[in-house]
Amino acid sequence: MSIARRLQALLTGLFRRDTVEAELDAEVREFYETMVERSIASGMTAREARRLAQLRFGHAAQVKEAVRDVRTGASVASLLRDVDYAFRTMRRTPIFALVVILTLAVGIGANATVFSIVSRFVLRAPPVGDPATLLAIHTTHNSGECCNNFTWPLFTDLRDQSKAFSGLAAYHDLFPASMGGNGEPERVWGQAVTANFFDVAQLPMTAGRGFARDEDNKQVIVLGHGLWQRRFAADPNITGRIIRLSGRPFTVVGVAPAGFRGLDFVLDCQFWVPIRNIDQLLPGTGNYDSRNYHWINVVGRLHPGVTQAEAAAELEVLARGLAVAHPESEKGGGFRFETAGSLSPTDRGPIMIFLAALSAVALLVLSIACANVANLSLAQAAGRQREMAVRLALGATRGRLLRQILTESLLLAMGGGVLGIALSLWATGSLAAFRFPAPVPLDLTVRVDWRVLLYSFTLCVCAGLFCGLAAAWTATRPAIAGALKGEPIFARARRFPSLRNLLVVSQIAMSLVLLCATGLFLRSLGNASRIDIGFRSSGLLMMSVDPRLHGYSAPRTIQFLDELRQRVARLPGVISAAYTDAVPLSGGHRSDNFQVEGRANYPEANESVDLYMVSPDYFDTMGTPRVAGADLPDVTGAAQRVAIVNQAFVRSFFRNEDPLGQRVVDGDRTYRIVGVVGNIKSRTIGEDTRPVLYRSLAQDLAADPSFSGYSLLVRFDRDPAASMNAVRREIRALDPTLAIFDAQTMTEHLRDALVLPRLAGTLFGVFGVIGLLLAAVGLYGVMSYWVSRRTREIGIRLAIGARAGEVQGLIVRQGLVLALIALVPGLAVAWALAKLFTSFLYGLPPHDVATFTTVPLFLGAIAFLASWIPARRAARVDPAITLRHD
Repeated sequence: MSIARRLQALLTGLFRRDTVEAELDAEVREFYETMVERSIASGMTAREARRLAQLRFGHAAQVKEAVRDVRTGASVASLLRDVDYAFRTMRRTPIFALVVILTLAVGIGANATVFSIVSRFVLRAPPVGDPATLLAIHTTHNSGECCNNFTWPLFTDLRDQSKAFSGLAAYHDLFPASMGGNGEPERVWGQAVTANFFDVAQLPMTAGRGFARDEDNKQVIVLGHGLWQRRFAADPNITGRIIRLSGRPFTVVGVAPAGFRGLDFVLDCQFWVPIRNIDQLLPGTGNYDSRNYHWINVVGRLHPGVTQAEAAAELEVLARGLAVAHPESEKGGGFRFETAGSLSPTDRGPIMIFLAALSAVALLVLSIACANVANLSLAQAAGRQREMAVRLALGATRGRLLRQILTESLLLAMGGGVLGIALSLWATGSLAAFRFPAPVPLDLTVRVDWRVLLYSFTLCVCAGLFCGLAAAWTATRPAIAGALKGEPIFARARRFPSLRNLLVVSQIAMSLVLLCATGLFLRSLGNASRIDIGFRSSGLLMMSVDPRLHGYSAPRTIQFLDELRQRVARLPGVISAAYTDAVPLSGGHRSDNFQVEGRANYPEANESVDLYMVSPDYFDTMGTPRVAGADLPDVTGAAQRVAIVNQAFVRSFFRNEDPLGQRVVDGDRTYRIVGVVGNIKSRTIGEDTRPVLYRSLAQDLAADPSFSGYSLLVRFDRDPAASMNAVRREIRALDPTLAIFDAQTMTEHLRDALVLPRLAGTLFGVFGVIGLLLAAVGLYGVMSYWVSRRTREIGIRLAIGARAGEVQGLIVRQGLVLALIALVPGLAVAWALAKLFTSFLYGLPPHDVATFTTVPLFLGAIAFLASWIPARRAARVDPAITLRHD
C-alpha cells in the first residue's frame, strides 16, 4: 500500500471510525461466507465448512485486527490501543488522574510563566525582515569600555565609509509630544529617525508607506499601530490626513505594523517622524551636529553574504581611521554590535542573573511536582501488580506493558501541560498589574508564544517519562506467582520503599531551597516598605503637564505654573501645593558634579549630585523635614541663584560643617546655599542615600528646561484621588490644549516604586508555598502508604502490649528522619544560591541568620504534622479487627 493510501486510511479511521468498523464487519462476514460456500460446494457439511474456515483463517476478531494493522500500520494501531486503554484506566481511577494533572499543571504553569518572560526579553527578535542581519551598533570609549550613543558626524562617517552594510539608519531614543484633536489632548512618545529607517528595518506597513529619501526635513509622520487604533479608531483612510503634534501640522504617510514599537526591546514608541524635526519638537536640547553630543542610536543591515566577523573587522579598521582623523573626539573609541532588539550590554548582566534565578526556582517547583507524582505512581503501581501478573501470565511482554504505563503517564503529563498553559495565560496577564515608575513609557507585556508552547511540550514529555518510568519498571516486574496470590509487591524487595523515601527527601530538600529564597525576598520586601523615603506618602496627589511642547517660553511657563498653583491651592481640602521638574523615585533624574567655591573638594565629594527644580512650599507639601535655614524664596531668574541641599550633600561636601551661606559651583552656575533638609530616596527605594541639591524652578527653568514636563504636587486633608477631577478642571481652565499625564496619588507612585521587591516577593512567595504544599503532601503520602502496608504489624504490636504513643512515635520518627536527611543538602544548596540574590535584596544580607534559622524550623514543623496525622490514625487500629481480617 502506498504512503498516500496509508495516510488516507489512517485519517478515515480516525474521523469515520463507526462507518469504517461497520464496513469491516460486513467485509469479514462476506469473506467467511464465501469460504464456507466454497467448502460446502466441495462436499463438506455447513458445520465442517465453518470449522475449517476458522482453523485456516482464525476467529473473525483476529481477522479484523489483522486488517486494521494493515490499514493503519501496526505501530499506529498499537499506539491507538494504548491510548484507548490509558483513557479507560484514567476513568477507573479519576481521583488519581485529577491529582496528577493538577500537580503537574502547577509545575508546568510556573515554568511556562517564567519562560514567557525569558522569551519576551531574551529570545524574541524584533518584528522586522530577516532580524539576524539587522545589527544594533554602539560606540565604545576608553579603548573598549561600553557603551555610548553616536554623534551625528560619527554616524555620517560610518554610513559613508562602511562597505559591510547595505544600509545604516539612525534614530533618537524617545521624546515626548502632545497630540491634539480626536478627543482630549494626549502625551505621546515617539522617535525621530532617518528617512531610510523603515527600509533598513525591512518593515511592511499596515497602511501607507515609510519615509521617502528626501523627507528628512519634511513634517510627515508614521503612526504606531496601537495609537492608530486607539486614537483614530483604525481609520483606513488615515494616510494623507494632517494631525497636530505639539501644535505643529504633520501629514500621516503610514501606519506601522501591529507589534512594532521600535527596535528597543522595552520602549513603547507610538510614532515616528523624520530626524530633522527634532529641532522643532525638542528645541534647546543640544548641538545636534557636534562631535561631542551623543544622541542617536544606529542600526545596520548586513550586505548579503557578509558575516558578522567580517563586519566587526571592518568596524575595527574604521575606528582606527576615525581616531586619527578626529583625535579630539574619537581617540580611544571603537564599535560594538549585537542583534537589534537584544538586551543592552549595560542591562544584560543583572537581568540575566534575575531570570536565571527565576528559571531555576520554577524548575525546582516542577521537580518537586514530578517527585510527588512519581510517588503517587509508585503507589498505584503497587495496586496494579495483580493486573500485570495476569497479563504477563497470558503472554504479554514486559516491553508491551512498559509502553502501556508510559503512555498513561505521558497522557496525564499532557493534561497537566494543557492546564498549566491555561494557568500561565492567567499569570502572564496578572503581571500587567506590576507597573514600573519609569519617566518614559515601557512595553513590558508578557505573552505565551510558540516558544513557550514548545518549551512546555518538552517539559510535558520529560515530566511524563520521569514520573512514569519508575512506576512502569516496578509494575511490570512482579513475581507472578506471588502477585496472583495477592502478596504486596513491596513486601518482597526493599528497594522500592527506598526509592519512595529518596523522592520525599529530594522534595523536602528542594522545598527548603525555595522557602529560603522566599523568606529572603519577603523579608527584603518588608524592609523596603519600612525604608524612610524622606517624604510623606499619604494625602498627596501628583499630576504633570509639559507647556514646552506647546511653544511656551520660559517666562510664560513659570507664569502658568504659578497661576495653576494658586488656583489649586484655593480648592476645598487643599493644604498646600507646589511644583517640581521631577518626582522622587521615578527611576532617575538629572545629576551633575559640584565644587565648593573657594576650597578644594573633599575626597567624598566626587560623587554626582541629583538635581531638582522646585517651587516655594515644596518641602511643606512633600513633608520633607527642614533641618536648617529657610525655604526657597519666590524670586526670578535675574536674582542670585539659591539652593537647598540635603544632609547627605552636607556630609559629602562640608564634612558636616555649617553650609548656610556657602556657594557651590556647577559649571558656569553658582548657587548660594540657603537651607538644609532631610535626606530622601531619590531614584530607587534600595539606593544608598545620595546628595541632592534643590534649585529654584523660577530661576533655572530658562537655562535648564525640563524635558520630562513639570509635576504639580497637591497636599489634601482628605483622599486625594477624590479631588483628581477638580485639579484637572483647573488645568483645563488655564489651557484646554495641554495634555495631562502621570496623574496618580503618591501612595500609588510608591507602590510602583516597590515593583521589583513586590514582583520578586510575589513570584518566589507563590513558588515557595507551592513547593511547601507539594513536599508536605508527598511526605504525608509516603507515611500513609507506610502505615497501610504495616497495618498488620501495628495490630500485632498493639495486641502484645505496645502503647499507642509508642506506635505514634515510631511513625513520626521515620518521617522526621527523612526531613532531617533532606535538611543537609537543602541548606547547603540554599546557602550557595543565596549569593545570587545579593543585588536584589533591600537591607538584608544574602545569608540572613533569621531566614536560615526560621525556614528549617518551619519546614520541620510541617514535616512533623505530615507524619503525625497518619501516625495518629495508625495508633487507633483495632488489633482484633486487623488480626481477624488477616
